[in-house]
Amino acid sequence: MKLIERSAFGWPESAAPPQATTLGVKVHYEGTAVSPSLIDNHDACIAEWQNIRASHLANPTEHWSDVAYNYAACPHGFLLEGRGLGRRTGANGNQELNRNHYAVVGLVGDSGLTQPTDAMLDAIRDGIDLLQQNGAGTDIKGHRDGFATDCPGEPLEAWVQLGAPRPHGPHPLPTGFEPFPGADFFRIGRHSDVITRMGVRLVEEGCSRYKVGPGPDWGPADQESYAAWQERQGFQGPDADGIPGRKTWDLLRVPTG
Repeated sequence: MKLIERSAFGWPESAAPPQATTLGVKVHYEGTAVSPSLIDNHDACIAEWQNIRASHLANPTEHWSDVAYNYAACPHGFLLEGRGLGRRTGANGNQELNRNHYAVVGLVGDSGLTQPTDAMLDAIRDGIDLLQQNGAGTDIKGHRDGFATDCPGEPLEAWVQLGAPRPHGPHPLPTGFEPFPGADFFRIGRHSDVITRMGVRLVEEGCSRYKVGPGPDWGPADQESYAAWQERQGFQGPDADGIPGRKTWDLLRVPTG
């Protein structure tokens, strides 16, 4: 765990209300544009976190006593302390929801930097584990679970729905979903009902580029539809080539036959 405590930012002890236990942890995103410069500049991550706290303290409507989140996670895998352990969050929508769950925010937004890095997912998981070792229950939810909001965005919400797994650790899909068959599976001439079921899920997700189908034979329409799904998950350019990869496949949740 790469933890940076709030004292390193020059912040005093949090004035947020004490809260020794919760049902679990909710995952958030910023919900605004986040500069892609964070990917290449960790100092920009620190500045982003300090700016979030400053904007929260200056908010005349919410009257926050501190930055709203218990922790933040940056693209470089650092866990940044906010309210910290044993403090009620201010991020979940109302006092009841704040009492029910602590809060960890990934420094991604709804435009610009939208796709969490593997290092960020690891850091969010570090925050969840740390909070669960210090009073949080077993719930792991997205902000939108129980509150009308787009937060934490599609990539983080899909990751939460998988159980918030470590990116490089065991990553089993829930029972009933097709395991990733490997990128080499998706080539012209491949005939399989897995491709049909994948296509049906792409249609359900609004990523269809099919004129006919989907069907069991891998073809250009499958690749174009899957590229739209990759773009939905924040991939761009050559990373959205329409050939399934493990991360986007697991997020699509293709049912078994």
